[in-house]
Amino acid sequence: MDLIEERGFDKVTVAQITERAMVSRAAFYRNYRDKYHLVEQIFDEAMAELQGKMGAADAEERPVLDRWIAFFEHLDAYRRMYGALLGRKGSPWFAHRLHATLADMVAPHFPPQEDTALPGLVPAVLSSVFTASITWWLEADGPVPPREIATRSAALAGAVINEVQSWPGPS
Repeated sequence: MDLIEERGFDKVTVAQITERAMVSRAAFYRNYRDKYHLVEQIFDEAMAELQGKMGAADAEERPVLDRWIAFFEHLDAYRRMYGALLGRKGSPWFAHRLHATLADMVAPHFPPQEDTALPGLVPAVLSSVFTASITWWLEADGPVPPREIATRSAALAGAVINEVQSWPGPS
């Protein structure tokens, strides 16, 4: 994270990572294909932890807002990682990865209708709302608590959902 904050993700090299971590390049390549794979592993582990919390036995019974609050609390706990990867010196690759992950999280709640010409639009728009909220919140150094940004982001997403619900059904 130090290297990303100092140089920006795109300019960080494997040589710099191994030097800073005091490991050999061979040791690095035994575990990772490249720096993207390293970040992907870290992200996957963080998301698995989050999904473990959100996937608990009572998760489906918990209100959606409570699940989004838990998600923003997770972001807050990993603020440095997400801030480095999504901030001004971050990685468009990582922003895309987060966007896709969020779309995958909301997609089951909005299954595509066979007759629509817009499959996947709703999950893409909702993930954009949350990705923008997350990025803004991290770049602004969390000016409001996780509960508040989750509530406000959920309200914005709710406006999208209300619009979608007003659309006519398949013709």
